Amino acid sequence: MKKQMAANKQIAIITSCQEDWGGSEELWARAIPYLQSAGYNITVLKHRLNKQHKQFVNLAKQNVVLVELQPVVRSSGRKGSFATVVNAVTASAELLRRILRRLFKTGKHNSTAYFTKDNFLQKKLRAIQPQLVIISQGINFDGLGLAYNCAQLGLPYVLIAQKAVDFFWPYANGRVAMRDVYLKAAWSYFVSNHNKKLTEEQFGTCLPKSEVVYNPIKVSRQILPMPGAEQGYQLACIGRYFLIDKGQDILMRIMALPKWKARPITISFIGSGIDKEGLTEMAALLGLGNVRFLEYVEDIEELWKSYHALILPARSEGLPLVLLEAMACGRPAIVSVAGGNREVITDGVNGFIGHANEDDFDLAMERAWNARSEWEVMGKRAYTFIEENIPLHPEKKFAESILSRIGG
Repeated sequence: MKKQMAANKQIAIITSCQEDWGGSEELWARAIPYLQSAGYNITVLKHRLNKQHKQFVNLAKQNVVLVELQPVVRSSGRKGSFATVVNAVTASAELLRRILRRLFKTGKHNSTAYFTKDNFLQKKLRAIQPQLVIISQGINFDGLGLAYNCAQLGLPYVLIAQKAVDFFWPYANGRVAMRDVYLKAAWSYFVSNHNKKLTEEQFGTCLPKSEVVYNPIKVSRQILPMPGAEQGYQLACIGRYFLIDKGQDILMRIMALPKWKARPITISFIGSGIDKEGLTEMAALLGLGNVRFLEYVEDIEELWKSYHALILPARSEGLPLVLLEAMACGRPAIVSVAGGNREVITDGVNGFIGHANEDDFDLAMERAWNARSEWEVMGKRAYTFIEENIPLHPEKKFAESILSRIGG
C-alpha cells in the first residue's frame, strides 16, 4: 500500500530555459532531493532537453524522469556544424518572434489567443497526474503558456520568475489573460524584490500569493585571499555572451577609452553564447589589448583566486548567481542597477553600482579604480552581507514552501 501511495505522489517541473542548462535551473534542481525525501516522484519536462548534458545525466541518476517536449537535432560538437547553426537560429528566431509580437499587437485586449493548447504537453501531464506543477521561467512571463495548459487540465501550479525586464513588458493583446494565469497560481516565486515589484507593475495588480526566494550559492562561503597586483588588476565578467541581457558591449566601449587602455587592468570575459564571435571581432576592431575571452569554468572558487573583483554591466537581470558567488568568496563587485543588484550591493561599501550605459558605468568603474586599495576590505564586507542575509540552503526553504502548497 505504501509503495502504491509513493507511486502516486508526483511533482512535474517544466522549464522554459532555451539553453541546455542555465543558472535559472539550479533552484529547482537542487530542491529535488528534498522533494524526493518527502516521497514524491519527479518528472522534468523541457521543450529541448539534452539528456547527454551532465546536469541531466545527474538528474537521471537521481531517478528523475526526463521528458523532451520538442526534440531537436543534436550537434556533433563540430564547430560550424549544421545542427549548431540551426539551434542558434532557433534561439534568434524566438527572440525575433517576441519582439514582433510586441511591435505588432493584434486582437482584442482581453484575448486569450496568446495561449495555445499544447496537446503533447497535456498528454504527458495526464499520464503523470502530478499533485503540483512547478514552472520555471527565464523571464517573468515566458512560461505562462505552460501554466495555461496546466490550468486547462485543472492542475495546480506554481511559477518561478528568474528575471523581469524594465524594457520588455507583456504583450498587450494577451496581458489580461497572462495576469489571470499569475492570479490563479498556487504561489509565485521571484529571485529579487525588484522582479516581484516590476511584475506587479507590469500586470497592474498585487500578487499576495508570492515571495522572494534566493538561488543556491554553489561555492563554499569563505574569504579567499586577494591576489597580488604585480601583474596588474584582474576583473572577471562572468556570464553568457548574450548582449541584449548581459551588456558586454558596454564594457568593451569603456575599455576602449584611452584612460583605461593606459591603466594596468585587464577584464576577462568568461562564458559561452551566441554573441561571442561578435564580441571578439569588436575587441579586434577597437584594438583592445586589455580584454580577453575565456570559456566558462566549473571551479568558481579556483577562478576567484586569480581575480580581484567581479564586473557586470548587464542591461537586465534577476539576481545574478555569479554576483552572490563572488561576494561569498570575498570579492567586491562593479555592477549595473539591473534586477536585484541594488538589494545586495551598496555603492562604495561592498562594491560599486551604475546604470547600464557607457557614461554612467564608466563613472562607477572610475570610483572603483580610485578605491582599489580598499577592494580587499570591501570584499570582506560583501562576504559578511552574504553570511547575514542569504540563507545557507535556499533550495531547502524553496522545497519546504513547495511541499506546503500540497500538504507535505
